[in-house]
Amino acid sequence: MPLNHTFCVAPMMQCTDTHNRRFLRKISKHAVLYTEMIAVNALVHGKQINKLDYSNEEHPVAVQLGGSDPKTLASAAILCDRYGYDEINLNLGCPSERVQKGSFGAALMLEPDLVKQCIESIQSVSSTSLTVKCRIGIDKEESYEFIARFVEDLSSVGINTFFIHARNAILSGLSPRQNRSIPPLKYDYVYKLKNDYPNLKIIINGGIKTISECMDHLKYVDGVMVGREAYDNPMFLKDIDEMLFGDSKSKLVREELLLWYLDYLDSSQRHTSEYKIMLKHIYGLYKSEQNARKFRYLINESMQAVSSKPIRDFLQNQAQDHQ
Repeated sequence: MPLNHTFCVAPMMQCTDTHNRRFLRKISKHAVLYTEMIAVNALVHGKQINKLDYSNEEHPVAVQLGGSDPKTLASAAILCDRYGYDEINLNLGCPSERVQKGSFGAALMLEPDLVKQCIESIQSVSSTSLTVKCRIGIDKEESYEFIARFVEDLSSVGINTFFIHARNAILSGLSPRQNRSIPPLKYDYVYKLKNDYPNLKIIINGGIKTISECMDHLKYVDGVMVGREAYDNPMFLKDIDEMLFGDSKSKLVREELLLWYLDYLDSSQRHTSEYKIMLKHIYGLYKSEQNARKFRYLINESMQAVSSKPIRDFLQNQAQDHQ
């Protein structure tokens, strides 16, 4: 069954690991969640096989692959099939120099014939739905015609779902962070793609920060993908199921969610580094709340202590204050 891409959480390096996805799934039942981008060379040679790990409760969940060698991508797709992901997404949008050196990411938009070979290679071994994520252009390739040709090329080999970050990728001179903010957003390009190719599924990405913005975009495209706002402010997802999927409003209580995550965090012995990463995922849980600064301070304390006690004490004090 094809996924409902009305709302998706973008793949984010060092962010959307299995722990983050389990946490976000507690907030939304319907959002499609994505792994971090996984480099296929490291995956196939076993160095990043652990990044394929996930819990069944994370569904719907998709894996994002980065690579440019058709054979290696096929081998990686076979591994992903064994893990039972709901979708494989090919990264054609990451502008980092490290990714460029591996000859994949956004740079591949300049090589559509190679991309088609990669797609056909994956399709030859995998029955899992295959999608792509890309930018609207590369460097000085800024015309609508560029992205339209690219989408048409890939649709000719069976790609019918495109995640479009509505900015150009600048391959030199800007960091990945700067590439998420400095190139101007051109939402109209993405809207026009949907209008010109109505049979394709078009999901818009880039600069989306509110549910109201999501609803505005959904008038013109099939879905929205939100990245940093969903990670930095996870409670952003609390109204998604009701507002965008028409599901009944969940009775989500922030403190109960936090307690669940702390129990999950402490449920097994973890290395200090992993414990800190897992705590980082809830750094923005109280964003815009009165005690947000205090909460961030307590997370730092818990990281240093490798213990959830400072945060648990905070929860206990809050409960007493409300009695």
